[in-house]
Order: sequence, then structure tokens, then C-alpha cells
Amino acid sequence: MVEYEVSEPIEVIAMITLRDLRRHEPRGITVRTPSTPGPAPVEEAGQQRTAVHGPSATKPVVTVDRLRKAYGPGVGVMDVSFSVNEGEIFGIIGPNGAGKTTTVECISGMRIPDSGVIDVLGLDPQADRAAIRESVGVQLQESALPPMIKAGEAVELFASFYRQPADPSELMDALGLAAKRNTRFMRLSGGLKQRLSIALALIGNPQIAILDELTTGLDPQARRDTWELIEHVRDRGVTVILVTHFMDEAERLCDRVMLIDRGKVAALDTPAGLAERAGGGSHLQFVPSAPFADQVLTVLPEVAEVGHDGQRIRVTGAGDLVSAVIRALGAAGVEARDIQVESATLDDAYVRLIHHAGHDHQGALRP
Repeated sequence: MVEYEVSEPIEVIAMITLRDLRRHEPRGITVRTPSTPGPAPVEEAGQQRTAVHGPSATKPVVTVDRLRKAYGPGVGVMDVSFSVNEGEIFGIIGPNGAGKTTTVECISGMRIPDSGVIDVLGLDPQADRAAIRESVGVQLQESALPPMIKAGEAVELFASFYRQPADPSELMDALGLAAKRNTRFMRLSGGLKQRLSIALALIGNPQIAILDELTTGLDPQARRDTWELIEHVRDRGVTVILVTHFMDEAERLCDRVMLIDRGKVAALDTPAGLAERAGGGSHLQFVPSAPFADQVLTVLPEVAEVGHDGQRIRVTGAGDLVSAVIRALGAAGVEARDIQVESATLDDAYVRLIHHAGHDHQGALRP
């Protein structure tokens, strides 16, 4: 049961946003205060990140410390801790049922944690619900609106929930929805429905936008259009928390990515950092012009492994691997021919980390 603290029934609709618009009625709504332990040091992971947009990139706007939430005998999230920096796109990835949606629902104040400390812009999502509603926009996984409502009507309705909303016409124009103002929700394509979802998340002029499984079910072109839209949202000065199943999406959009598995943080780093630290690195294949000893390459700090596949040499490593190998071969009088280079991807890291987590859940990979 989802519990909320409200003073007026209309606030329920504003906070529930899209997912629960059909399900909930303003009745029997209560709140309880979760027991929370004293705060533990929260890792300032953002200080380790390598690429964040925005002028105040190292300032945390969200900190989560030892978050726990159980559903009956099952655990939704257990001891989850992380921070989100101002101006970044922060990705949350993981298998189905890993605790991704539970985590963002606790951050937005829509779900009450069993324990832990959450700070959002200096606010407590439970104690400061009204202020959170003004500062955090949410697009949840199961977005739905009444089928007959028009796109413009939905944006104007949601604008009425806020004290200082964005201008509905300007927002719809910025998100490419102006021509669909009078189109009913049931007539919108999947991509346009997602654009409308983003508009409803942004209409309150939030500082933080939470986007959950935004591109699920979209065709490839609609997904790419939505990616550009998310980047546009960040360019408007909004910090984005993006929950996704798609590794290419996280790799394209996110400054940092947190992998949650079985309710715990398995890893947190930049996409490139995760790929490298999970043992992926870069892979180089070539045909040498003459035989040479493996030691020519294995002594290089950039080289982790040298293998053979017939005439082809396979080299795995990190850093500026290609240049280091070519220089070393040149010094030995050997030319590398038919060179092929592959870099490990976030998808590679995801598979390795999930496999690792299945055997050992004692520690998370963090920068």
C-alpha cells in the first residue's frame, strides 16, 4: 500500500502523476514516520566522475544513505547509498525486480522507506512533501492518462497543481508537442506519449526530473528522438535521474551509472569507468609482419593479456593501448597489419558485473 501525507485531495493527483492517475482516489491516506538510523558517511562519488555538464557539477542535489525497503518477506532495496550531482544525468540500471523503481519512488516521496536517510535539495521527501512536489518532477514506469484527454488539456491540468508552473504553451513548443495540443491521448504515438510524459514531469519547473523506463516499447527512431529530448531537458538546467534497461541508452546519455542488483548497489561509475573496471578494457587484434616474443608487449603497463588465434595476435588492455602496442612493435622491427580495435561497452560490463554479483555480493565496485 502506498501511503501519502496530504492536506488536500488534489495534491494526491499531482504527486501520483501519471502512473496512478487511474488507480488512486483520495481516501484513507495516512502517513507513518519510518525509523531511521543515524546517518553514515555517504560517498561523494560525484567528485570522482570524469564528465558532467553544468556549472555546479560537484554539488550533490540528492544523497541516499543506507536506504532499505522490504515487501513482505522480500527485500526491495537493502543498504543502498549514493549521491546525484547537480546538472548531471544519473543512470540507474539493473535486472527486473532489482529495486530501481523502489529507489526512485522513495526519492520522490511516493514510497515510504523502512529505514535510511534521503536528502533531496536539503529536504526530507516525507517531512517536506509539499516542497518536494514543487522541486521534483516524476515520469513513472506505467504512465497512463484518460484516453480522451487532449495533450494540451493534460499539460494545463498538471500546471494547475503548482504555484509557479512553466508556461504550458512554451513547454509544449519546446518539446515538439505544439502541433498535438488538440490530439487526444489515445491518438498519440508511443514517442509522443513519452514526450507528453516528460512535459508533465517538467511543467512544475522542477530542479530534478525522475524518468523511469522512458523508452521501453519505442521504435529505434523514437528512442533516439527521446534521447535528444532528455539531453535538451538537462540543457534546461534540470538534473535528470534516468532508470533504464537499455545499456546503449545509459552509455549515450548518462554521466554516471549505478548498477543495482538484488536490492544492492553492485557498481557506480561513469559508463566508460564501469566498462574498464569490470575487466572489459580495450581489445586489439592484428597480424604481425614477423614473429616476436610475447614479452615485447606483456611488459607494457597498458597490456593486461596477450593471446594467439592462429596468425592473429589478441591483446587486451586499457589506456592508450593501440599506440603503446604499435610503438613497442616498431621498436622490435615488427609491423602490425590488419588491425582491429574494439572497446568494451557498458553492455559488456553489465553482463560481467551481474555474473559477478550472482556469486559474490559482498562489495560494490565504486570509483
